Amino acid sequence: MAINRVRDHLKKWGRNDDIMEHDTSSATVELAALALGVEPARIAKSLSYKGKEGALLVVSAGDAKTDNAKFKAEFGIKAKMLTPEETFEHTGHEVGGVCPFGLKTNIPVFLDISLRRFETVFPACGSSNSAIELTCPELEKYSLCQRWVDVCKEWNNLSIMSP
Repeated sequence: MAINRVRDHLKKWGRNDDIMEHDTSSATVELAALALGVEPARIAKSLSYKGKEGALLVVSAGDAKTDNAKFKAEFGIKAKMLTPEETFEHTGHEVGGVCPFGLKTNIPVFLDISLRRFETVFPACGSSNSAIELTCPELEKYSLCQRWVDVCKEWNNLSIMSP
């Protein structure tokens, strides 16, 4: 079971017992936000894409959307998401529980800067009803990420109000 791989992964830092499991689904950003009682933007969603050599994972804020031009500039390829079957094949996690921990294969993980505006964020933990609260430095460390990237849009659109 994927959540057990995540527990084993987080055990290195003594965080395996901090995984929260809910009675209800947290498989989408909206459901996770409801289950956790937080704003949707604080959900750290993990999206899997086709890479040049296999797959790659980008973790971004719940309110961020992939910016195709930024993605192509960063990775040199068009942003093309994996199918649910390919996602499971590469990550070992079913869609709805995909996270950057306890991955089945050694795919590169990237964190989007959209997450940095929060003190803590909530990534899934390998199942459609789990999460853990982490600071961005913890997420960076535990995910073994390659680097921070800027490949998302719509999360930092501030409406300018007239005085």
